[in-house]
Amino acid sequence: MKSKVYFIPVSDTDAREAVKSKLKTLLYKSEVLRVVGKGDKVAAKIHFGEAGNTGYVDPEFAGIICREAKGKGGDVLLSDSNVLYKGRRTGASDHLKLAWEHGFTKDVTGVDIFIPDDTKQGETLEIAIGQKHIKTAKVGRFFAECDSMIVISHFKGHMLTGFGGTIKNVGMGCASRQGKLAQHNNFAPIVYPDNCIACGECVKICPVDALSLNGKISLDAAKCIGCANCVGVCPTFSLFVDLKDGAAVQEKMVEYAYALLRGKKNKAAFINFAIKINKECDCWGQENPGIAPDVGIFVSLDPVALDKASYEAVNRVCKKDIFKLAHPDQDGTIQLSYAEKIGLGSGDHELIEVR
Repeated sequence: MKSKVYFIPVSDTDAREAVKSKLKTLLYKSEVLRVVGKGDKVAAKIHFGEAGNTGYVDPEFAGIICREAKGKGGDVLLSDSNVLYKGRRTGASDHLKLAWEHGFTKDVTGVDIFIPDDTKQGETLEIAIGQKHIKTAKVGRFFAECDSMIVISHFKGHMLTGFGGTIKNVGMGCASRQGKLAQHNNFAPIVYPDNCIACGECVKICPVDALSLNGKISLDAAKCIGCANCVGVCPTFSLFVDLKDGAAVQEKMVEYAYALLRGKKNKAAFINFAIKINKECDCWGQENPGIAPDVGIFVSLDPVALDKASYEAVNRVCKKDIFKLAHPDQDGTIQLSYAEKIGLGSGDHELIEVR
């Protein structure tokens, strides 16, 4: 049986109020938020956007979704995880302040924000999955243990995965910083000594003395535990992840999504906003170029069907594979085929337009 994907068109000329009305209609007619039960602890997963970026999902749209979920009796928290790179989203406290600055306040969204803090005991969890790349996934405990999940994603391009939608928002977005590093790299960060300014911040923060400074930084990979703390504090990207193998990253990302969703069948709803479709991720700390016109909002209970339908619809409007043109070295369809292969969902879908 084909997975159902519901879609409502949105135009570049639509005012915010018109889009809000369309979103409400889509949620009502699709009934995707039926996954939320009375008393459920609900993780509403979103990307709050890096400082300088404006491509993230509008906080008022998030508010409509969160209030609908609360109306069904759910205890909803709007949430994201911390990142590897140096920026406003590296630590939980600054990440929360940035979310507020971007408009994700309680009066707008109707709910509080929770950002798991990797430095606190008990806020991360390891899940054994025994997949090809990832044997044990390292994730935010909150995302793994919530009763139901609503994944609110901005559909756009990505330099490493071709495009980013629901699968990326779950697989990469719900991972701990260690989990993110595991997806980007085999284990230890890559060292770029020519970038090093010998500030010593990475040496101070390393919990296992794997880093040493003798004019330039050096790393003992045998000692490294992959915590990614050094990546977060380095101001010059002297320590970072290997961005070359996009196919492997996509497969690892899918395996992480599998770890988080395998126990949530019919308890997770997925929403893609194919609006303001940019070339790069919302982690991009600046305004990044648009590559397609607004297409619409897509919802489903199947993350694979949703991403595939969104991908195809955007390319259909553009009359070309706009994501491949934006990132010719990456094939974003790898994540779709691999996700179907390991049982994350089905690419075979029925697209139902809502008016």
